[in-house]
Amino acid sequence: MRITPHEKFEGVFWTIRRGRKIPLTKNLVPGFRSYDESIIKFKGEEYRIWDPYRSKPAAAIVKGLRTFPIRRGTKLLYLGIASGTTASHFSDIVGKEGIIYGVEVAQRVMRVLLNVAATRRNIAPILASARDPERYVGLVEEVDVVYTDVSQRDEAEILVRNADMFLKDKGYVIIAIKASSIDVRLPPRKVYNLVEKVLRENGYNPVQMVDLSPFDPKHAIIVAKKKK
Repeated sequence: MRITPHEKFEGVFWTIRRGRKIPLTKNLVPGFRSYDESIIKFKGEEYRIWDPYRSKPAAAIVKGLRTFPIRRGTKLLYLGIASGTTASHFSDIVGKEGIIYGVEVAQRVMRVLLNVAATRRNIAPILASARDPERYVGLVEEVDVVYTDVSQRDEAEILVRNADMFLKDKGYVIIAIKASSIDVRLPPRKVYNLVEKVLRENGYNPVQMVDLSPFDPKHAIIVAKKKK
């Protein structure tokens, strides 16, 4: 089995499985699994399959994402980090030089995340609501990227509130949208357009929207850049 670097994205790799290109990340902690992902050993290195059916950024990469601002050394604020499935791959990518501040409100999944963070020292769990960034203002430094996946009707506004507080000038935001969580009455494409409108009106220029079907029907990822 052959593994090759992604054409553009540092820290992301490709392999071919059952005739399809599948993304991978190089395991920051060899021998450790954050969930039930497959492990591939290649030329003395260990890689983890980044399953596009389990992780929305992986699905976006497979679907042709052109801008992915997470790389080695990135400082990232992750809203709705849950048990750390996607965050563990971000952890591989940012490496020991980067850090992920992970905000999660649910205590049950936070317990799982704490186990992940105990091994992956570049994840800093924060038990709090992303609606109230003032609660963790003393815990989070200025970051390069804000990523959110909170499945709330006002998800875009939650993202803006946090990005206004923590994101550096000309930094990036990435929002994973579940259309039915925002407005079940509208077609998904209209929901995505509404989210882009909120971002644009608040000083974040949408760079790309990627529909995640068939991996995650009625879901999309939007990448936007802070104007300042």
